[in-house]
Amino acid sequence: MKRRAFLAMLAASAAQWPRNGLAQTPSKRPLIGFLSASSKAVAARYYSGFTQGMQELGYVEGRDYAFEDRYADGDLARLPLLAAELVRLKPDVVVAGPLAAALATKQVTASIPIVGVNLYDPVGFGLVANEARPGTNVTGILALVEGLAGKQVEIALDLVPSASKMGAVVNVNNPTNLLQRREVEAAAVKLGVSMATVEVRTADEIGAAFQTFVRERANIVVVLGDATFVTVRRQIAAFALASRLPTVYSFREHVEDGGLISYGTDLRANYRRAAYYVNRILKGDKPADLPIEFPTKVELVINLATAKALGLTIPPTLLARADEVLE
Repeated sequence: MKRRAFLAMLAASAAQWPRNGLAQTPSKRPLIGFLSASSKAVAARYYSGFTQGMQELGYVEGRDYAFEDRYADGDLARLPLLAAELVRLKPDVVVAGPLAAALATKQVTASIPIVGVNLYDPVGFGLVANEARPGTNVTGILALVEGLAGKQVEIALDLVPSASKMGAVVNVNNPTNLLQRREVEAAAVKLGVSMATVEVRTADEIGAAFQTFVRERANIVVVLGDATFVTVRRQIAAFALASRLPTVYSFREHVEDGGLISYGTDLRANYRRAAYYVNRILKGDKPADLPIEFPTKVELVINLATAKALGLTIPPTLLARADEVLE
């Protein structure tokens, strides 16, 4: 989905926002808003990185700042409404992740500082003028960088060197998935592998996607980085196992809940780093002057129990490169 089309979708959703205002939280403490495309329960591990980061900087929730959070539970269409709710509370700063959440928040405020967590191409999507000097009310941390999706294709072929066809699950409601898709398909062509790409719009369509991969005789699957996919990661792992398809993911959370292997950003480290930006903003710095940062950590994580269940032997070269191997 192109940026213009995605912003049009946000604008259409905004037309349905309730007109009655919400009372601002009466407090002298700074108010931090938190908007996520995922759910609170399934993403608690990496969201806790933000609280840890704040504590390391001397902030205790309830004592030093008030906190209002909203979660889209994997439904990106809900983000405009949730962003509007937060903005009406007049927070001092909004922490928003991933890109779709930052875009939704930017659509409803040009003045409240926004710390985008897990961004992708913020210049191309119009969030900032440039990464070194954003020039807007948005700053933050990248989650997906050029070359990452292509590297996942290489890892997939390291796992199954004989693979001739690769499946890819793409959430067409996520603008970053379309960019990742291009990179995955380009890498596959370069490496001589054909693609079976399945587009989904809701989590309910993921099971059918794996059935398609089986019908089309895919040998391995790549699940692109997406909040909806992280939210239903246990179900995806179950589909992959039932289909007997080795599957590569973008985030370690998938692997911790039964997925085979991931290569990508440490989301918890990114949320922990977001506290640095919030601290700078609360002390008077403007997002326009705070450079966008690259991910603090990219990691390879392998689940040996899942490999055993699939009857797959992980190559020693991959095991040697892994940042963590789960038994």
